[in-house]
Amino acid sequence: MPLFTYKAKNKNGDVFKSTASAKDKFELYDLIRKDGSEIIEVHEKGSRRFSMNQFNELFGAVKEHEKVILTRNLGAMIEAGLSLTRALTVLERQSKNQKLKMVLAGVNNDVKSGNNFHTALKKFPKVFSPLFVSMVLAGEESGKLSGALNLIGSQLERSYTLKKKIKGALIYPGIILIAMVIIAVLMLVFVVPTLTSTFEELGAELPASTQGIITVSKFLSEQTLLAILIPALLGALIYYGLRTRRGKRAFSFAILHVPIIGELVKEIQAARTARTLSSLLSSGVEIVTAISITGEVLQNPYYKEVLARAESDVQKGTPLSGSFTDNEHLYPILVGEMISVGEETGKLPDMLLRVAEFYESEVEQKTKDMSTIIEPFLMIIIGTFVGFFALSMISPIYSLSESI
Repeated sequence: MPLFTYKAKNKNGDVFKSTASAKDKFELYDLIRKDGSEIIEVHEKGSRRFSMNQFNELFGAVKEHEKVILTRNLGAMIEAGLSLTRALTVLERQSKNQKLKMVLAGVNNDVKSGNNFHTALKKFPKVFSPLFVSMVLAGEESGKLSGALNLIGSQLERSYTLKKKIKGALIYPGIILIAMVIIAVLMLVFVVPTLTSTFEELGAELPASTQGIITVSKFLSEQTLLAILIPALLGALIYYGLRTRRGKRAFSFAILHVPIIGELVKEIQAARTARTLSSLLSSGVEIVTAISITGEVLQNPYYKEVLARAESDVQKGTPLSGSFTDNEHLYPILVGEMISVGEETGKLPDMLLRVAEFYESEVEQKTKDMSTIIEPFLMIIIGTFVGFFALSMISPIYSLSESI
């Protein structure tokens, strides 16, 4: 059993150092808590083995649906009367994700040490986004933490559901395209060489399309390593290119101008912007701060720029709706109009929520229809590919049969 050295604080507030054996860090936390002390720092002693738990703590991730469950359960527990620290302890024990266990233990220790909940969450930016932290802060300041957590849960759930539906709509065409590439490679490597040797023996005159397929086939067969390295290198260059500022802007510009996909992206961004702003404003976050956080949530640089200008304009006293009506090439007309109505009536969060719900339902319907829309295009691509290959390889055979 591993041996741990730790620094802890007892009931009287005195800090001490000691050692103890435990199955893992979480068991050690439980043992020390039973003595009425709080662990400040802990290190494993002696053993150099890299356990699966340690691997999960370092490289594991907290999935979005786990955050949804966490916020829902935490909000329900606090609403039922449990203290924050007790609720966090319960969630830590029942979680099967080692990374989440570690995060909850860290947050719980911070809260027990006297830190605010939002301050403790801020130490884990990869798990808790600025949106999450800001809404918790607003909930703490208003004394309505359970309500804020329920609102965060709803926000995360809608975002997770939307992403899931979009990914689900892209699975079918993705599988078809991958299957096409695999079949094409197998035919070029195993089928074409057999036909090529036959054509060479018979001395058939080959058309340009057939010669092109044979050239590609020979390259794949004779230069297999190079054929693998070239796509891998191109993939790496594209990946790192897209991580640069220019690469992100170029990709975002291209995706916004793709037929059908471009309109869908605009509606997704409209829904995300409206729901995030609505959630923050409903929680009591100031409008300038809410706009700033919403800009961080959005990934597309063009939309980030709109929110940055909106933040600057609102600080100068300009209505928020103006920033959206001036960018109707990015945001649908309805967004600016509804925000304008919300500002005039003093019901901006409600209007934003309506906008979010409308565009979320639009995106949901369009993603359902996406497979139906894409399917004919895939059939045309497959038919073209099969037809080109068949004609290229069969036409020399017909030429030979006619010359006999």
